[in-house]
Amino acid sequence: MNGGDRNSPTSSSSSSPGKTPRGGADHYSPLASKSPRSFLLPAPGSAVAAVVESRWALPAAIAAFLFLAVTLTVTSSSNLSVAESLSAFFPASHAAGLADPHAGQNASSPPPPPPGAGVARLAYLVSGSKGDLDKLWRTLHALYHPRNLYVVHLDREAPVAERLELAARVANSSVFRRVGNVEVIRRANMVTYRGPTMVANTLHACAVLLRRSRDWDWFINLSASDYPLMTQDDILHVFSSIPRNTNFIDHTGNLGWKEGQRARPLIMDPGLYASHKQDIFYVSTHRDLPTAFKLFTGSAWVGLTRDFAEYVVWGWDNLPRVLLMYYTNFVSSPEGYFQTVLCNAPRFVPTAANHDLHHIQWDTPPSQHPHTLNLDDFPAMVRSGAPFARKFRGGHPLLDLVDGELLGGRGNVTGEMFVRGGWCVGEGGGCDVIGDDWVLRPGIGAERLGKLMDRIVRSEAFANSQCK
Repeated sequence: MNGGDRNSPTSSSSSSPGKTPRGGADHYSPLASKSPRSFLLPAPGSAVAAVVESRWALPAAIAAFLFLAVTLTVTSSSNLSVAESLSAFFPASHAAGLADPHAGQNASSPPPPPPGAGVARLAYLVSGSKGDLDKLWRTLHALYHPRNLYVVHLDREAPVAERLELAARVANSSVFRRVGNVEVIRRANMVTYRGPTMVANTLHACAVLLRRSRDWDWFINLSASDYPLMTQDDILHVFSSIPRNTNFIDHTGNLGWKEGQRARPLIMDPGLYASHKQDIFYVSTHRDLPTAFKLFTGSAWVGLTRDFAEYVVWGWDNLPRVLLMYYTNFVSSPEGYFQTVLCNAPRFVPTAANHDLHHIQWDTPPSQHPHTLNLDDFPAMVRSGAPFARKFRGGHPLLDLVDGELLGGRGNVTGEMFVRGGWCVGEGGGCDVIGDDWVLRPGIGAERLGKLMDRIVRSEAFANSQCK
């Protein structure tokens, strides 16, 4: 006799007289002990039968209640699916069978990235000093692209009127105002080129850009005496094809003559405490080369990844802070600080591309400042494949030549301040109407820059020239 037989009305008919059935006394009427026939079921339709059959009423009521509760839960909840609602009443093994058969496919297929997600984004610092307002304004327009971020800065040596004029020009530009990607440093810093104040100004710009957004890939520092040799569409197109962890930083561990003239002398930079620009001055004591880290030197102009910029600004490792204090008394610290930080941080050594993204011509022997470029230097500038060059004189015909030959006729041909690109969708391709910032129209400049990247990033020279 199986367990289900115990609940059947006929389950006691096979029991022997005088023996207690296996189901126990709970299956019987209270009258069973008064008659030898008490182990037999009462006749159908009798009052006693009604009492026996009433034992099914409670389970039936409970089942009906549960069915109504499930139905109300499913229909009244807008946030739960049917499978989720039923899972509250059924074990997990049963609920799993009610799950959406396509759920696994949806989980393994993330939504497609938005258009232009693979296009690089650059963050620029363009800085100047007294008398550089118009040069900086021209350079900013030659560099401008709505996809990028820009910080512009005239240092404290520039008159207040020039700094206010720069802020007013940015605020009154319809394009800058609509896009909102140009920020003016209103509380000007004092900057001495050969002192640590230039490093501090660069770190300040990195911090401003990181506070504004982390949605950029490279930080590039330029001055008002720099100028692009190709369009931003060219640059963004090529930078989108290289690893985002590549730091462009000209460097060498061979100090040469700089050991005696830069590393051992101790200097003070009045820009740290004076309100008027003064040159650095030397103290009589010299110092030995450090033993806790190795010194590197190179160019003051860099193209840093956002990851490395965060490292030197936030300094979760103490190395950037220690070296910043060390370079406070170093001659021409902008030419060594970022190089020494990167090459003493093992995590970043494999990211170094030994180039500063500039075409610069030095006099022989080299002086503190590079040779000022003129019309005769144009062919070499183009052959370099570099995206930027320096040093230019403001208003020089060489800038007009660059505009006409390399920047699509910016200014002197089209009469427009901006360099036209894929984002310019106004009448005749004008930049008064702003289109999608991820639409690029690269030209011949992209080919030149691509060849440069083949030499410095996509070749054996990349690994062979890192921190040597």
